[in-house]
Amino acid sequence: MGNIISLNSSNTRNRWSGPCEVFQGEACKRQRLLSTSYEDNLRLIPSLPDEISYQILARVPRISYLILKSVSRAWKEAILSPELFCVRKELGTMEEWLYVLTKVNDDKLLWYALDPLSRRWQKLPPMPNVSSEDEVVKKGLAALPLRMWSMVGSSIRIADVIMSWLGRRDALDRMPFCGCSIGVIDGCIYALGGFSRASAMKSVWRYDPVKNCWTEASPMSVGRAYCKTGILNDKLYVVGGVTRGRGGLNPLQSAEVYDPHTDMWSQLPSMPFAKAQVLPTAFLADFLKPIATGMTSYRGRLFVPQSLYCWPFFVDVGGEVYDPNVNSWIEMPIGMGEGWPTRQAGTKLSATVNDNLYALDPSSSLDSAKIKIYDYEGDTWKVVPGDVPIHDFTDSESPYLLASLLGKLHVITKDANHNITVLQADMQNGLSSSQPLSSSSELTESSSGSEGEVWRVFASRSGRSAELVSCQSLKV
Repeated sequence: MGNIISLNSSNTRNRWSGPCEVFQGEACKRQRLLSTSYEDNLRLIPSLPDEISYQILARVPRISYLILKSVSRAWKEAILSPELFCVRKELGTMEEWLYVLTKVNDDKLLWYALDPLSRRWQKLPPMPNVSSEDEVVKKGLAALPLRMWSMVGSSIRIADVIMSWLGRRDALDRMPFCGCSIGVIDGCIYALGGFSRASAMKSVWRYDPVKNCWTEASPMSVGRAYCKTGILNDKLYVVGGVTRGRGGLNPLQSAEVYDPHTDMWSQLPSMPFAKAQVLPTAFLADFLKPIATGMTSYRGRLFVPQSLYCWPFFVDVGGEVYDPNVNSWIEMPIGMGEGWPTRQAGTKLSATVNDNLYALDPSSSLDSAKIKIYDYEGDTWKVVPGDVPIHDFTDSESPYLLASLLGKLHVITKDANHNITVLQADMQNGLSSSQPLSSSSELTESSSGSEGEVWRVFASRSGRSAELVSCQSLKV
């Protein structure tokens, strides 16, 4: 009987052990499936390693990232990560965009980015404005942080600033935020200095196109407005500008350089303004104010044209060149300084494209202008054939801007309908660097047959109430 009972017990165990093993196997299978499903949910694209997903996203045009960020939190984090843009750089899928700063009727500063591939415009977040310490104290808010956020930027004409040199200190006291300068380095846009009411600011703001936001960078050593910026050896150089003094505004001769990798500023030798030191009388020396009117990076050095101001008059005095190899200034070549075209308020714009230095001469007529290219060997400016359609906007402080984009020269202006228009130069027709530059006439004759095909409308957008302020190209 015991054997029978033992047999029955064994059968009983066998009868129940089978289903248990089946249930345990199914549970393990379900656990493996759930684990795999969980891992897939953590991945950017299910069933694909994230390394492959990043390479896929890196091949998608940047303009589509605005939509792709809304797919999931993981996608948003990936698109805002530096890793994705490192992959874009490795794959050669980086895109160069044009960034244009405008001022609207209520003096707000607005940034717009142009994607050359889709010809679509994207509005950037508002540029921060910083209130000065003096302004905060005057308002009785000394207990608050000295720097106060304001998501509204504004600008005024440089003519109003220069006129304050004539003793209009009350006008200077009423100035809103204005006069910031723009530079591009290490994949970011920098807005430097400016006036906040009566104080020249040291503050520096950085726009990161990857994160699409503004953050504060290390301030300059000196508060300055309307300074000039340039890029050389992966560093951002700042020279000149104006600051507030006892008698109004004082021009600055100082210069400094910013390293984006260390977020630190370093002092440079001040501009000598050598020609301003040889004025015949002390009266003229006090009456005429020396000021830097532009800056460009060219042939491994920084070229800074200069003028002597007594608003509304200014006198060109050539310029000076900074050589980083010897850390000193020398006089600018005579032909370069004397022939550099000038726009309103005496400022001198330029753009370097494929190692060639271009400037725009607006003095030819009211509805067109000419492009000039600098001949380094001959120290002369040559007129390039073909008129640039610049309409007469005498009330505009910046009727045009110059930019290098996609290896070509671009002019940003406003058309007859007041739309912001980006004109692209055809390098094969009149602006080719391979053409001889022995004389202006030979340059013109060599391309006279294609004069009408030099410029074409590359992109445009509505901008009836907007005024051009600045522009930069940035590759990300």
